[in-house]
Amino acid sequence: MFQNLSDRLGQTLKNISGKGRITEDNIKDTLREVRMALLEADVALPVIKDFVARIKERSVGIEVSKSLNPGQMLIKIVQGELEAIMGSENEGLNLAATPPAVILMAGLQGVGKTTTVGKLSKYLKEREKKKVMVVSADVYRPAAIKQLQTLAEEVDVEFFPSSALQRPIDIVEGAIAQAKLKFIDVLIVDTAGRLAVDTEMMNELQLLHKAVQPVETLFVVDAMTGQDAANTAKAFNEALPLTGVILTKADGDARGGAALSVKHITGKPIKFLGMGEKLDALEPFHPQRIASRILGMGDVLSLIEDVERKVDKDKAQQLAQKMKKGKGFDLQDFKEQLEQMRNMGGMMSLMDKMPGMGNMTAKIKDQANDKQFTQMEAIINSMTPSERQRPDVIKGSRKRRIASGSGTQIQDVNKLLKQFMQMQKMMKKMSGGGMKKMMRGMGGMMPPGGAGGAGGMGGGFGPR
Repeated sequence: MFQNLSDRLGQTLKNISGKGRITEDNIKDTLREVRMALLEADVALPVIKDFVARIKERSVGIEVSKSLNPGQMLIKIVQGELEAIMGSENEGLNLAATPPAVILMAGLQGVGKTTTVGKLSKYLKEREKKKVMVVSADVYRPAAIKQLQTLAEEVDVEFFPSSALQRPIDIVEGAIAQAKLKFIDVLIVDTAGRLAVDTEMMNELQLLHKAVQPVETLFVVDAMTGQDAANTAKAFNEALPLTGVILTKADGDARGGAALSVKHITGKPIKFLGMGEKLDALEPFHPQRIASRILGMGDVLSLIEDVERKVDKDKAQQLAQKMKKGKGFDLQDFKEQLEQMRNMGGMMSLMDKMPGMGNMTAKIKDQANDKQFTQMEAIINSMTPSERQRPDVIKGSRKRRIASGSGTQIQDVNKLLKQFMQMQKMMKKMSGGGMKKMMRGMGGMMPPGGAGGAGGMGGGFGPR
């Protein structure tokens, strides 16, 4: 997400470095480039106009302190304004109500609303420790009811059955009564999707909202629709008292126009980002962290949270003990490190959050992708246990057998073995522990072309 904007802003802000003072003349070209970058990112025009005006107002005439150059000063100003546009901080769900706290989900058809209900129920159950029930009031699409039931079973939350023959209000009132009997903390209501801001269906949604009085009314919108997302959110906000927005498909949005426009246009905070198809791919929206990512500074806090939540600590501890005993790092360990990487959202997700990786991400995107990890795992799966323990025995005929068994070429097997050897060296250096050693090792694993980096980065979270 934000890749195009990040690349463009990064280059623009770099061009002003070296000046002794930020003046109206030397900032003119920079602001023009910032404006173009935001237009290309499909940010809404009123937002761009206000954003650029505020940067100019804050920048012109500022004496640059001894410790900062103008480029750094301007980056600080731009970061502050990005945060201001998106909201000063993350606004969580307000669930302070007599149980069950009702969350009403609204949105157009095809934005991933029902899937988002599944993701949100999993998030609340696992990370907020809430007892959750979901219900579908979409009586126009029976498949939506079945889909929600399947999702509820998958994430192991309560499902209240409904049918296309019932009225939405009756369905939800029945769900609330059942939720009270079962001591449910949160009831999430999936509503019928709209093809457009349809008056008749909006009236129905208003009546439903009035009847159930939800504590949260969330608008679900596709981030890839850019400023249209903000305009649609505004239309819904005029019909319903929205409390927040969830942007879906944010992982596929290289522009970021929706994230930069929604808060400014609607006045409602973005509360979550949908970052993939998996049911755990829902992230709280943190404006400060997103602004940092846009400017290529990474998002270390989110990275740490990912590691804490998704890395298998038992396996990491086992590998640490193994390394301490001097038993070495083998291909089975390498495979487990790749699996840990995938659990954290893949290589691109990790690199997006690492400081200083903005420019590198674009260069090695083709090499450092999830397909490559799948291929690497397939190659290791085609090896015998003894080959995984002693990779040095893998010679000509064994390589041919492994390549044939994994549907790859011999050069792919050679490439993996080379990446493994680099990783093995790094892990040996790290066996004494310490973040500095790990970061130095990572630096050595990122040659031009990036493929070695992909392998090396995959194991950085093992025996720390």
